[in-house]
Amino acid sequence: MTTAHVLLGLLTSGPSHGYDLKKRHDERFPEARPLAYGQVYSTLQRLVRDGLAEEDGTEAAGGPERTRYRITDAGSDKLKGWLAEVAPPAPFVSNEIFAKVVVAILAGDTAGPGPSPGPGRHPGPAAYLDAQRAAHLARMRELTTAKADPAAPLATVLSADYALSHLDADLRWMATTAQRLSTLEKEVRAS
Repeated sequence: MTTAHVLLGLLTSGPSHGYDLKKRHDERFPEARPLAYGQVYSTLQRLVRDGLAEEDGTEAAGGPERTRYRITDAGSDKLKGWLAEVAPPAPFVSNEIFAKVVVAILAGDTAGPGPSPGPGRHPGPAAYLDAQRAAHLARMRELTTAKADPAAPLATVLSADYALSHLDADLRWMATTAQRLSTLEKEVRAS
């Protein structure tokens, strides 16, 4: 998902100020990283430069002058094309958690969980997996609480469900990896 495509999508409901676009983004995508105002305005400038959006007037309603933007026909075409594209599955089967497990094997104490490793040593892969599991479980509790709120908008619930599914898959992977850790350690150290 790119900020440009999301802003074009938000502009389909009519001309808007950058401030309003940022606010609507943060409301519509409650679990996403909030957009910074600078990111909104720099993206809008690129959209205008590329002919995908255009200025639709300015106003100063008791404050600084604010420019309204609207999507152009070229912007609508670009958005339609993006929406028609299927998001490809991740092209590489690697992630930060797996990378840290392997690096922990290479750099750390493989004795497993327990007291901190000695000077110059790093936590082993089992200790890392335990810490990562705890962080995932804490985040899952936060998301479960957020979606259980009867006043939670459906967008919040659906975003939380999506994140929970991914976190659950990570937890299952971590459990499987912990069971196979001694074999992985032998393979990594042998290569």
